[in-house]
Amino acid sequence: MKKGIQKIVLAYSGGLDTSVIIRWLVENYHCEVIAFAADLGQGEELEPLNKKAIDSGASKIYIEDLREEFLREYAFPVMQADAVYERKYLLATSLARPLIAKKQVEIARKEGADALSHGATGKGNDQVRFELTYKALAPEMKIVAPWREWEIRSRQDAIAYAKKYNIPVPVTAEKPYSMDRNMWHLSFEGGILEDPWNEPPKDMFILTKDPQDAPDTPTLVTLDFEAGVPVALNGQRMGPVDLVTELNRIAGENGVGRVDLVENRLVGMKSRGVYESPAATVLYAAHRELVSLVVDRDTLHARLILAERYAELVYNGQWFSPLKESLDAFLERTERLVSGTVRLKLYKGNIIVAGRKSPNSLFRKDFATFEEDAVYNQADAEGFINLFGLPQKIRALVEREKKG
Repeated sequence: MKKGIQKIVLAYSGGLDTSVIIRWLVENYHCEVIAFAADLGQGEELEPLNKKAIDSGASKIYIEDLREEFLREYAFPVMQADAVYERKYLLATSLARPLIAKKQVEIARKEGADALSHGATGKGNDQVRFELTYKALAPEMKIVAPWREWEIRSRQDAIAYAKKYNIPVPVTAEKPYSMDRNMWHLSFEGGILEDPWNEPPKDMFILTKDPQDAPDTPTLVTLDFEAGVPVALNGQRMGPVDLVTELNRIAGENGVGRVDLVENRLVGMKSRGVYESPAATVLYAAHRELVSLVVDRDTLHARLILAERYAELVYNGQWFSPLKESLDAFLERTERLVSGTVRLKLYKGNIIVAGRKSPNSLFRKDFATFEEDAVYNQADAEGFINLFGLPQKIRALVEREKKG
């Protein structure tokens, strides 16, 4: 057996790459292959996977519903951190990979497997995200990355390989989009999108209406949060899966959540991705408004600084790193008071804030008002400004003395 491997657990999506990888592993490693697919909200995409995996050569397949865990333990904490990679990307693929890899390790231990495999290419970020998780949680297991070993070098090669072995794949040579879907987003890469000058085809989008075709009147939504976690939509309490599902529908109908991004991959090259993240985009916006209301200035400014670093850690696959664990502890502490309600208007791709309230609000009308008040002595500002501006005053005096 190649490299002495006896049993491999493959992170399996049923897409182009993993569809051909099962057959390739069986033929080249001559070992048992077990497929694992995570249900993160792909919907009908999961239905044919059982038959497809077995027909491709897998000895068995696990399909686990991880939707609630994905939202509670991965998506919501990243949203609470206000982590956005390069100002646009809400990290949906990035934060799904460590969860998939963690469950993959659990199955590998249950099955007595000695190796783990994934379908990420040698050019992408996902190989790092999968393998850093493997190293953190199962350092003793071998890793097989077919894209770094085989002779297949392109999507067209993979399609040809699939045809050779009669493996059905959800792409064609004429429309070779690479799609990744979960409850937090739907992403598109490849094909016509590889030229950043090309506008995405209108019929490509699935979760969102074209903003030009969205309703001509705003849709009002309210979101309730408890300790930073969204718990109710339009006054109705819901679990994470139901809330995000319904919010995806509402926001998508209003054209909210489209992102077209040229991003810097961890491996050094730029890539172009188009994303649909309707519910996530609204939740980020609502959560920001609540944070602005209840978090004190110094803590808020520290959060803004840390958000960018947190996003980099998630994007780079360092989910189980010591630094991220420490940042999580900081964020958990600062989220305790992030409870309240935010009201938003969704209109043709836009999110308009219509109100926010919280029992923990630090906004005090009696201090902030422009009308007459009895709690703030405006004359106190003079002494504050004199002390705050003292360094500038001293410098100006020194510069004047130098000039004589």
